[in-house]
Order: sequence, then structure tokens, then C-alpha cells
Amino acid sequence: MFLLCLSSIVKTEQMQPQHKWKLKISLAVVIAAVALWTGRHPAYSVTHARPDSRPNIIFVLTDDMGFSDIGCFGGKFVPTPNIDCLAKEGRMFTQYYSAAPICSPSRAGLLTGMYPGRWNFTTFLHTKKHNRDAEQADFLDPSAPSIARFFKNAGYATGHFGKWHLGGGRDVKNAPGFEQYGYDEHASTYESPDADPLLTATNWIWSDKDSIKRWDRSKYFVDKTLDFLSRHKNKPCFVNLWPDDIHTPWVPRKDPEYTGQYPMNREEEAAFKLVLKEYDLQVGRLMDGLKKLGMEKNTIVIFTSDNGPLPSFRGSRAGGLRGTKLSLYEGGTRMPFIVSWPGHIPAGTVDGSSVISAIDIIPSLARLGNVPLPKEYAGDGMDRSAVLLGKPASRTGDLFWEYGRNNIAYSYPGGNNKSPNLAMRSGEWKLLMNNDGTDIQLYNMVKDKYETTNVADSEPAVTAKLKDKLLKWRKSLPELDQ
Repeated sequence: MFLLCLSSIVKTEQMQPQHKWKLKISLAVVIAAVALWTGRHPAYSVTHARPDSRPNIIFVLTDDMGFSDIGCFGGKFVPTPNIDCLAKEGRMFTQYYSAAPICSPSRAGLLTGMYPGRWNFTTFLHTKKHNRDAEQADFLDPSAPSIARFFKNAGYATGHFGKWHLGGGRDVKNAPGFEQYGYDEHASTYESPDADPLLTATNWIWSDKDSIKRWDRSKYFVDKTLDFLSRHKNKPCFVNLWPDDIHTPWVPRKDPEYTGQYPMNREEEAAFKLVLKEYDLQVGRLMDGLKKLGMEKNTIVIFTSDNGPLPSFRGSRAGGLRGTKLSLYEGGTRMPFIVSWPGHIPAGTVDGSSVISAIDIIPSLARLGNVPLPKEYAGDGMDRSAVLLGKPASRTGDLFWEYGRNNIAYSYPGGNNKSPNLAMRSGEWKLLMNNDGTDIQLYNMVKDKYETTNVADSEPAVTAKLKDKLLKWRKSLPELDQ
């Protein structure tokens, strides 16, 4: 219609000179109208429109990394210059918590922004029998909220590269595919619905026959991430980079500087050090790759871990915190956490006071990425985007955890590291107890982050209040139909 109107105006070229000024005005009005109309109708938009300027987001979820494995968090195993550089370019948080002290529920909490027990995740996924014994599902319900789906629906390209462990593998053959959770592309390991054949030559998590060797897996996932970004420069990207380093078994490449026996014990400290050294190199390759792509200034990079370390080498991998993987003490759930976004997050800074949880990631990143969340989404987390951007703030809500519903399908650390099976953090206080009300422990996390002095008896009012809250929360979780 607008083009016909324009044509009719042009044909009046033979009109009287005194009326030609009217032609100029008419042309200006029509051109403005066309611009306005096409701007409101994407099908007719100009093809060279300004690209979406929202930030890319890369979430690096390390497997089984302890609080103090890396140098910037006090680690002294091997130098980690590349991860330390990421911290210098961004902000470190020393009170970040995973959603669980073990992989599958931890990942479920991160992906959904909800306590994993709400989706019947309580420990690592294994065989169907094990899952039944653990009173948990075989895979994450595809109707569950998904951070990838939220970002995809808002126009992001989405990728998952690395470990999944939210369904698939062993005798679980009916786990939903990655696309049902909102991922455009993926490359994953054995514990997934679609294992990459280059990583799974045999029917197991890894083998010497794999085309991509164990020591090259992180490199492979970094390459996949950078390739994905390079092919989606026209839109923002959300990427899970979830390597299975630095989980045991530690199978390092033969380092020319290592003079000991090779191959080595796959759970000894010497092997761990070589794997950590290689992993740091791959984080460096990721950051160098972003610079080569010209994406480093508009990419949020988050670096953390899914749960605490095991083995912990006498607690040295958790900065002296009590507990390990499989424990609700701090060593099992308090993780290193680094966020970098040049020009937006103050570089080289540390937030030691703000309490953040994995269940906060969805609302926080949605705000930073300008991603609207569905009105019906009822996540358990809080929007902590302002905290990530450099404004410390106390937490107004409580945090809850569970691990260990029975003694059949759960492993526990030994001695002083074995915790009760429920825990909560409320301000300066942390309460632990069993779901039958036994073994109540209360710690002041400001004065006693190492959880050495149980003050439950000397703080009866606080203990009673938190005990009631914790039991009510546990009773709110669904029970899986057996």
C-alpha cells in the first residue's frame, strides 16, 4: 500500500512548479511512515539491523573442585595462572553454595533454580534399581523449568558441552533428549541421553579406547564451545561448559616434567596435580578464544564447581572447611565462584559477605541477559544480579539442603566429615540435623565457618526456630511413587 502511494506521488512530476514543495513534504511523510511500519513488522525489517547486544553467557561448571583447589582461593597444589587471571579480571565470591553435595542434584538445582528434591533428585543418578533405592527419579522431568529453555525462548542460542548426569546411561534408556530442555546443540559424556561416540568407545564413562582421551576431554569441550560461539555471532549465546574434570579417575597425559612412575595411581595427589594443571590451561584457551572471536568484552563467564572434593587430601582441597563431597558441612557445598564481565563487574575484587546459591542463577542471569521469566515460574532462588555486579547485600531468605535419605543407596564420608542429612543457612546461622530430629548442630558462620563449635545448647531459641523451619521444608518435598 505504501509503495503504491509513493508511485502515485512520483507520477505527478509534471505538476505546476508552485505545487512541487507539496511533493517534497508528501515524500517525507511517506518515507517516515514506511520506516515506522516496517520497524513494527519484522518480516519487512531491514536485513542489516543492529545485532542483539545482550551478553553471551558461559557457565563453567567444574566437576568435584574443592574450595581451595585453585590459587586465587588459596590452593597450593599447582599454579593456576589462567583461572587466577579470570579472577583478576572479575570478582570472586567466597560464600557461594551449590544446591547439593553431589553431582546430579547439584546440577538439577542449577538448571531449574529450584531445590533438587522438588524434582526427586537426592543423590547421583545410577541404575534404575539404585535410583529406586535412593527414592529418586531416573531423569529430570522435561516439564521442569530449564534455564536453557528460558534463554532460548528469549532469542539466545543455547549449547551444552560436557557432563550432564541428569538422565541417561547405564540401564536408563528412556531419558529425554537435550532439545527437550532447550538446548540447540550438545556434546556430552556417557551419563547423558546422547553420549558423544568420540568419548564413549565402550559402554562406560571412559576407556583407553576412546577417540578423545581422558586428558583431552576439557580441551574438546572448550573447542566445542568456541566453535558454537563462532557460528552464532549474530545472536547472544548461552552455553553450559560442564567438563568432567577434575572428577576422579585422574588420568593425565604424560607430562615431560613428571619423573615418577607412569601410568600412576588414578586417585593420588600427583595425578590430581597434573589434571588440575591441564584444566587450568584449557580455561586459558577458552579466554584466549573469546578474545580472538572479539567476544571477550560482551561475555559473562562464570566459573564454579558442582560440589566439594573427594578425596580431599586431609582437607587441604577445601581450605580447611569441614566436610567433603557427600557432606552437608561447608566443604561439601561451599564452592569457589568467579564472575567476569569486563566493564560491568569490578575487576580484581572479592565479595566475602554476600551469600549466593546455585538456585539464584536463573533469576540473576535472566536479569543480566534481559530474559523474561514465565509468570508461572516459581523458583526457589533470588535475583542476586546486583550482588554479581559488585554490590554486596545480605540474604533475605533461607537456604536448605538434604543428602542421605537412607543407608542403602547413599555413600558417606568417614569420621568428622559425615554430616546429618538436613541443613539450612539463615543469616549468620547454620543448622544441621537428621530428619528424625536427632543430631542437632548449630554453628555461627560468621565466627565459626569451620564448624568446630556446636552452640545448639547455648542458643535454644535460635535452634528451636530453625529446627521447625527445616523440618517443615523437608516435609514440603514430594515423595516419589515407587
